[in-house]
Amino acid sequence: MNQITASRKAKGSTAYSAGGMGEDSVSRDYLARGYALIASRWRGKSGEIDLIMQRDNEYIFIEVKKSASHRQAAERIDRRQMDRICHAALEFCGGQADGLMTLMRFDAALVDHTGRVEVIENAFGMA
Repeated sequence: MNQITASRKAKGSTAYSAGGMGEDSVSRDYLARGYALIASRWRGKSGEIDLIMQRDNEYIFIEVKKSASHRQAAERIDRRQMDRICHAALEFCGGQADGLMTLMRFDAALVDHTGRVEVIENAFGMA
């Protein structure tokens, strides 16, 4: 393995670990507010969903972004990524009892450098 490949692998591993810590913080935030954790890093053919939570009969699909500030984290969610997450959510719901009639919401959970969490509910509806 050359030096460039090793450096990329190390950065990827660090980002993966930081993402996991951010997802843990966000998961705890939702659990404290009465949501149930359904899946973490759910992967389907369309892509990965960071967190899937549920309250009552609604599934909440959460994209977690960690950056120096909440603003910078929000700027890292683009239309292509939103589309990919929506397709993955449809794939997930297709396997549920209500199928594609399942109530869904898409949230963005932003984690800053201090670990503080800011949740934007129905974030994809704002784009």
